[in-house]
Amino acid sequence: MSDSLVVCDVDPVLLTRLKKFRFRKETTNAAIIIKADKVSQMMVLEEEHEDISPDSLRNELPEWQPRFVVYSYKYVHHDKRVSYPMCLIFSSPQGCSPQQHVMYAGSKNRLVQASEITKVFEIRNTDELTENWLCEKLAFFR
Repeated sequence: MSDSLVVCDVDPVLLTRLKKFRFRKETTNAAIIIKADKVSQMMVLEEEHEDISPDSLRNELPEWQPRFVVYSYKYVHHDKRVSYPMCLIFSSPQGCSPQQHVMYAGSKNRLVQASEITKVFEIRNTDELTENWLCEKLAFFR
């Protein structure tokens, strides 16, 4: 076990869904929105979306509560190659309660390990989540 703080563990149902999501065959953008359940101290599936743009996804996120989003995005490289990177976006709005922020921040590493996602981004305001922002972040990985 690592020395990092784990506030919430990953719900086994969510873990199964994440593995299935990783190997999906569809070529559209898709997202899994994950929330931390304070009572069970588990990260659980809140919503799942198919064929959703970053702008539409932004509208699905609460403005005052943190969420994790696992997002599969159709990324067109500058040389016209197409890839489908999967990334984890940690939405941690500035207006959320300190307890919620700590619960999510302390659980992030566990979710990253369990989902085996290497592209991890954080936003502090849901307005930051745009197609340009995401493409800029993904361009770093080529």
